[in-house]
Amino acid sequence: MRVILPPSETKRDGGDGAALDLDGLAFPELRDRRSAVLDALIELAADEEASVRALKLGRTQLGEIDRNRQLRSAATMPAIDRYTGVLFDGLAAESWSAADRAFAHENVVIQSALFGPIAALDEIPAYRLSHDSRLPGLRLRAHWAAESGAALSRPSGLLVDLRSEGYAALGPLGADANAVYVRVVTEDGDGTRRALAHFNKQAKGRLVAALVASRARLDDPSALVDWGDAHGHRFSRTQRIGPGGVAEIELVV
Repeated sequence: MRVILPPSETKRDGGDGAALDLDGLAFPELRDRRSAVLDALIELAADEEASVRALKLGRTQLGEIDRNRQLRSAATMPAIDRYTGVLFDGLAAESWSAADRAFAHENVVIQSALFGPIAALDEIPAYRLSHDSRLPGLRLRAHWAAESGAALSRPSGLLVDLRSEGYAALGPLGADANAVYVRVVTEDGDGTRRALAHFNKQAKGRLVAALVASRARLDDPSALVDWGDAHGHRFSRTQRIGPGGVAEIELVV
């Protein structure tokens, strides 16, 4: 099983890891792609006004440009600790045991606009780049889609895709992948279901925390639904067609 998460715009500063080592990241076949984006982002950081436009920064966010300037020399920390925000608060990774973290490293992937898919404990610096950012001479979706999708789709049991559609487009899985796209919804008193915005991230974080705690190893979408029934996570049993043609089910919260 492999769970695929989106990243977060917000990230912790600092870290006690050595400078970025591209050779140490998961999916080593993506090294050259990562290096190209890294070089483009550092080059962009030399021009403050261009960075503001490309990264959609407010005037109180100019420190993000400094982060990007220092990408090759800054301290690193595990990706699961680097990202912050509602989804990662829901994970509560700071409370995980060493065994939890080891399981997550094998089974949880984060789709980064800068690095492509990375494993939970991959050591990365703080940075600013989103799926819809515009780098000079480099279109992120075209740059990442085929290679990231192929890397993610290697046989590994069920792929549980919790990415937003923007990040899913950076590594589409394809209709033939053993994958399920999870959409979070709420159910009104009359049975009407509607998509959640803010709280869908919290639900995804808690779902992944439970998958890690239970050491879940799932082979197909129906196994995820059965696991949910046993662990207090209610999934629909009706499948639709989700992004890229993969199966889609709803997580009802």
